[in-house]
Amino acid sequence: AWLSPKSIPRRVGLLGASGAVVGAPPAQAQFGLFAPDIPAPDDVGAVPSDAQVTPSGLAFKVLELPACESEAECVNERPQKFDKVTVDYTGWQRDGKMFDSSVKRGQRATFGVSQVIKGWTEGLQLMAPGEKRRFWIPAKLAYGDNPRGGAPGGPLVFDVTLFSVEKGPRIPTPEDVTGPPGDALVTESGLASKVLKSGTGTKKPTAFSVVTVDYTGWTTDGKLFDSSILRGQPATFPLNQVIKGWTEGLQLMVEGEKRRFWIPAKRPGRKGSTPRPLRARFLVFRV
Repeated sequence: AWLSPKSIPRRVGLLGASGAVVGAPPAQAQFGLFAPDIPAPDDVGAVPSDAQVTPSGLAFKVLELPACESEAECVNERPQKFDKVTVDYTGWQRDGKMFDSSVKRGQRATFGVSQVIKGWTEGLQLMAPGEKRRFWIPAKLAYGDNPRGGAPGGPLVFDVTLFSVEKGPRIPTPEDVTGPPGDALVTESGLASKVLKSGTGTKKPTAFSVVTVDYTGWTTDGKLFDSSILRGQPATFPLNQVIKGWTEGLQLMVEGEKRRFWIPAKRPGRKGSTPRPLRARFLVFRV
């Protein structure tokens, strides 16, 4: 995630450097190696006029309707960011060259919705089981124009069939997510925090310490955007390599302590100026 500590490894696409599905055993990844490529669709070269386009630039068409019987049922069955899904897919570059296909391998792919390229993370959350869509993904939501490691560059086209959704754990949104309560501690920088659980340690980290934490982050509208808990792996990183609110806030903590932080979206003015009031927009973390 974009605010995660830099040291956290994150899989940014379905494909590894070898072109195999991320997480697939080597023997399985080679299944169907000599099968013919799947022909590209006629509209692979450009987004058709009847496609829908999201604000991010992701375009799509529904090729097969989902199995749900009502709009409400479909919405309820759509995967969320930290769920796992099982799909079949085929990907082409805009020139019609196929670069990957679970269909060709004869093995469906299972992965976390948040563990793939941005275009997939967004697009999968629009689908319900049984549905098939075609996605036109701009380079900025895929691997970029000049990716490393053999990943395909430029805009990409995928046909995706969603078979099943495995719901991930749900973390309740804090009641005070919209802003810090009156009893929160507020520093000169505008960082607000509240101790949720006292720690057992006595030493506090410095800005150059390496720390290990579990954390969950929300926007002030209650949207969860990142969580080490949902990934099932604590994060370890140097404090001087994360956002300023974390660098400052974690130096207030001791081992075993749990805090909620309200980090202003923008820092206060220059040193010596009067600190601006706490803004209505924050990033909220439980650490």
